[in-house]
Amino acid sequence: MDPADIKTGQLDELGRQGERMLAWLETAQEELDKIVGIGQGRSGQVKAAVDPNGRVLEVTFGPRALRLDSKTLAEEVLAAVRLGREESERQVHDLMREALPGYDPAEGNARLGRLLDLDGD
Repeated sequence: MDPADIKTGQLDELGRQGERMLAWLETAQEELDKIVGIGQGRSGQVKAAVDPNGRVLEVTFGPRALRLDSKTLAEEVLAAVRLGREESERQVHDLMREALPGYDPAEGNARLGRLLDLDGD
């Protein structure tokens, strides 16, 4: 969507979507606070719990994790955290889709990025 081509109706709809989202956020904070994404490294020896803000809540190591060399262990931790973050984001998006029928959070983020030219184009 080119900002120069936005029609009044589209702008009004975007405004209504924003208002619905703000209203939902006010009531959904408790549900959002419960979301935790769990990610696991390839070996299954490293797990990470991550909240929707990307904050790592916990990292746990299986009994054989310390048998991994340091580079592999670090890669496992990073993979577990990344997958946990992706899982918590997916849960938030699912919650948003349920609360705001017809709204696609991924598309909304992409649109906002284009409008703000966050990609540096």
